[in-house]
Parts: sequence; C-alpha cells; structure tokens
Amino acid sequence: MGTVIDGKAIAATVRQALAVETAKLKEASGLIPGLAVVLVGADPASQIYVRMKKRGCEETGITSFSHELSGDTSETDLLALIAQLNNDPQVHGILVQLPLPGHIDENRVIDAIAPEKDADGFHPYNVGRLSIGTPTFRSCTPWGCMELLNHVGIDISGKQAVVIGRSNIVGKPIAMMLLSASATVTMCHSRTTNLAEQVAAADIVIAAVGVADIIKGSWIKPGAVVIDVGMNRRENGKLCGDVEFDLALDRAAAITPVPGGVGPMTIAMLLKNTVEGAKRIHGLA
Repeated sequence: MGTVIDGKAIAATVRQALAVETAKLKEASGLIPGLAVVLVGADPASQIYVRMKKRGCEETGITSFSHELSGDTSETDLLALIAQLNNDPQVHGILVQLPLPGHIDENRVIDAIAPEKDADGFHPYNVGRLSIGTPTFRSCTPWGCMELLNHVGIDISGKQAVVIGRSNIVGKPIAMMLLSASATVTMCHSRTTNLAEQVAAADIVIAAVGVADIIKGSWIKPGAVVIDVGMNRRENGKLCGDVEFDLALDRAAAITPVPGGVGPMTIAMLLKNTVEGAKRIHGLA
C-alpha cells in the first residue's frame, strides 16, 4: 500500500516559511506584500476559495485587498478596476477569481493584468516565460503539484510522466514544468484512444480532467506517484478526484487524496507568488 501525500501539512510548512519571510521583509525594508482578490458574482465555490485566500494572507503577513463585485458588473468596469490595481503600489499580486460571468471575456481580463502582478500565473507573458524555462510567476496549481512531487522525494529527471488533461490552468503548464525537470512527458486528453496503456507506463501520473474516477486504479503502474488534481462531487455529496483512490493506493508508491491533497497547495503557491512578486518589484529578488 502506498503513502497518502498530506497536502494540508505540506502547505502549512510553505505558509510558515512565508510568514517568517514576510516578517523579515517588513523589518528590513518596510515592505509588506499585498494581494488583491477580485470576485465577480456570488458563485458559492468561488466565495469559499476567496475566503480561504484571505485567511492565508492573514496567516502569512500579506495584506489582503478584497473587491467583491455584483454579477452584473460590466467588463468595462472590471477592466477599469484592474487598471487601478495595476497602478497601486501597495498591490503586488492581482487575482481575478474564475470563472467569470458569461458576459465578460476571461482572456481580455487576464491580458489586462500587469504581468509583474499576475499572481495566478495566467498572463501570456508569464506562460511564455515558463515555456522557455525562465519562469517568473508560475500557475499555482501546477507549481503546487511540483512541490508535492519534490516532497515525496522522487527524482523527476528521466521519469515517464503522463498528464491527463490539457487545460491552460493545469495540464499545459504542469507539462512544461515536468519537461523543465527533465521528465519525458506524454499529454493525454479526451481524444486519447489508449489512455489505459499510457497511464500504465507512467512513473508519474498527473490527473487533471474533472471527471470522477476516470483513471482506474488498476491502470496505475506499481510504484508510480499519482497527483490527483480533480475535484468532483458524487451524488451523495462527497468530494472525490479523477483517480479511483482506494484501488490506486494499493499500487502506487504515493498518491494525493481529494480533498486534502493539491487544493491546499494551490493557495500556498498563490501566496508564495505574491511574496516573490513583491520582492521583484522592489528589486529584492
């Protein structure tokens, strides 16, 4: 039976280190990192995420600037707020909570955030830097996945890694991060015809599809490490991932649970992005 990777505990160590770092920054230079979170509408899941991000800021000494807008806010007004935050010297990271209402173009909003304040790591400039191996802001969930792999102690170099899911938020950036760590990466998705065979050959499995139990436990190579990014809700209300957890646990060397695996790391890396961004803006990194 494999090890269950405790994302909550690992994220807590990241936050503790950030709290020490922000205290030192404040003492040495008076710098207090600031994160602005913009929420448009009243999506319940988004509201929960925003509250968790605020709590993370409080724990780590980051100033939180909250902007909660009504669901009928126009794209023009949202872009005006982003322009204001881009020019605010107290703000070092900007996050616009996705998804946005249908009348707002998410790409236009992402493009409007100053690249040097793009705490989510979604701006094309930051994605481009990641693709050529000189990252600044990294997309938070993939970066959290890499931290989990590092914590397990796996030597990624030379390993066969399979990424299931090709989203701009997780699949594509985690593939680039794994490539930078010298893994051999195979991208799988909804059109992949031999998914079971691809997964069975993988030393590292990153599941980021958003479909409950789509990755069967029997497919997992004995001794593989499985990072399950999926967050799905069963008919009984319980959360689950993309991987059949119990069966996969019998075969894997290590696997993340859902919940309590990747989720806490996403917020921890957002906070880390904010601190790193503040240091760069002030010439301290």
